[in-house]
Amino acid sequence: MDSFNNAVKGIMHVIKTERNMKIHMFSAAAVLVLSLFFKITRVEFILVCVSISLVILCELFNTAVEMLVDIIVDVYHPKAGIIKDVAAGAVLVSALLSLVVAYFVFFDKVSMEMETGLKRIKQSPMHITIIALVMTLLLVLAVKAFLGKGTPFHGGMPSGHSAVAFSITTAIYLWSGNINITILSMAITLLLLHSRLEAKIHTLWELFAGAVLGFLVTLALYKIFCG
Repeated sequence: MDSFNNAVKGIMHVIKTERNMKIHMFSAAAVLVLSLFFKITRVEFILVCVSISLVILCELFNTAVEMLVDIIVDVYHPKAGIIKDVAAGAVLVSALLSLVVAYFVFFDKVSMEMETGLKRIKQSPMHITIIALVMTLLLVLAVKAFLGKGTPFHGGMPSGHSAVAFSITTAIYLWSGNINITILSMAITLLLLHSRLEAKIHTLWELFAGAVLGFLVTLALYKIFCG
């Protein structure tokens, strides 16, 4: 039991301290979850598990080698660097092998599911609209984070309210093709933008940037999926 606890302790230490191991564990969890949704054979599942285990094993040995070299060699030594590079090379080889296995096991299944999913999306404009709204919000948050102005949901460049409002108005026109409904939606959108401007939450340029962002994202998605 003590040996088992020590082994788990070593694994947890590597997960906590090594960024690459965090990536390996996240990727392994994602692949195992995906394997539940695809019809893979027992042999394919065994290959996936072996590939995952091999990458994790190599990363564990790589970390152990690095720590051992750091303990033995206090100053930089060319051979110590080569030892670390060789250990890292083992991880790279195992990762490349896992990609090869993933390609042969999942590629056909994923491509077939994507084709089916694209057909469903084309038949349901509501899905495209929801995706457009989510992507618009994510882009707004990303730009605000990059520019460092305002808060995620108040002020700053670009205006999130403007982006979402124009995304909805664009989707209404592309979905319905009804100009009267689109004009009513645009009137509400302009009232919203005017209120943000009057309250001095956004400048005219921030509102314009948000409008362009929402319009372009929604238009691009509808053109891609609905032609």
